[in-house]
Amino acid sequence: MRILETDRDPKEMILAALKPAESGDNTELEMIVREIIADVRSRGDQALLDYGRKFDSPQLDHIQPTDAEFDEAYSSISQDLLAAIRMAKANIEEFHRNQVRKSWIDMRDDITYGQIVRPIERVGIYAPSRLAPLPSTVLMTAVPARVAGVGEIILCAPPQDDGKINSAMLVAARECGVDKVYAVGGAPAAAAMAYGTETVPRVDKIFGPGNAFFVEAKRQLFGVVGIDQLAGPSEILVLADDSANPVYVAADILSQAEHAEDSRCVMVTNSRQLADAALKEVRAQTESAARRDFVKKSLDSFGVIVITRDMEEAVDLANEFAPEHLEIVTRSPWETLKRVKNAGTIMLGNYTPVPLCDYAAGPNHTLPTAGTARFSSALSVDDFVKKSGLLSYSQDALHKIAPTVIEMASAEGLDAHANTIRLRTR
Repeated sequence: MRILETDRDPKEMILAALKPAESGDNTELEMIVREIIADVRSRGDQALLDYGRKFDSPQLDHIQPTDAEFDEAYSSISQDLLAAIRMAKANIEEFHRNQVRKSWIDMRDDITYGQIVRPIERVGIYAPSRLAPLPSTVLMTAVPARVAGVGEIILCAPPQDDGKINSAMLVAARECGVDKVYAVGGAPAAAAMAYGTETVPRVDKIFGPGNAFFVEAKRQLFGVVGIDQLAGPSEILVLADDSANPVYVAADILSQAEHAEDSRCVMVTNSRQLADAALKEVRAQTESAARRDFVKKSLDSFGVIVITRDMEEAVDLANEFAPEHLEIVTRSPWETLKRVKNAGTIMLGNYTPVPLCDYAAGPNHTLPTAGTARFSSALSVDDFVKKSGLLSYSQDALHKIAPTVIEMASAEGLDAHANTIRLRTR
């Protein structure tokens, strides 16, 4: 990690260090994904098998797990892991039930208006598993879908070397009530869910993170199918003063750096003493990290500690970064929170690290990245429903508002719009 200081380094340099890397033009990736989508659309299940054998497992011989495979999955995981999956599911479900919106209708005089909230009929969720199996992603997407009342949920996940989906992910899918599961990964999975194959049904919207090929496929397929977001590398920003524990701060930074070598890890503090202590801890903990290679590459390329003049300046920089995960570790975190404008999920205090959100506390871990927290939010029940406006006017009510509508339509040069009102109010 490198250290920058606001009273020494140019502001442009600091902002550039915090700014997410631009994706740029990757024509080769775009072309490869376009060809995969066309192939899956043309050849269906056979294309999925061919790509699965090529990229994931030569042993793949079927894409839909059997009941026996689900039974085997339950018997192969520990009872402790099963209990953890169930506890996490319960907490995630409780949190997301607070997000449920209801339809509403307001009737006054001769006017009725309102909003109808209906769940999406069929959604597809994707959970990557090549670098590491992610049963938590299954929970974080399937649970809010179920809470929203989605009619059918399907899951795609890459097979392991043995041609089967990871056991913990199969168990998580069954526990969450996922209707169908398919051993399909990457761009082929997105194409299959968007267009359907002989086995995989077409969905209305796709959810979940993935590698560059999956993300590019979602981008190309938007419009054919809905998508949740185009997720980038994982991010954390720790906003801290000298009350923070440097051991905890370092551990939290490593917890995000181990995701991948392009993870972005930042600490912003007004304390030089904390910055020095945290950097020392980061180096020490990296040496014993299980995913040391990922951590080192991530921190060498994207790890930054910014020392500010005061906490107001620190918060301003945090808002510029608009991080996926924001930890506030200050003497008065609730006071600091008042000035925070942009963040995916916010965690307060020394005892609320990011992995709580990642796994089991309840808030969703599918979050806006690459600065998009400036205008978007964590995955929620809202993402799994559709909202339709509702309107009914009587003849008398139409007469009252007719001049307003005609005037607006005329100002826009849309006479046919105005004429529909004139015909009814002569």
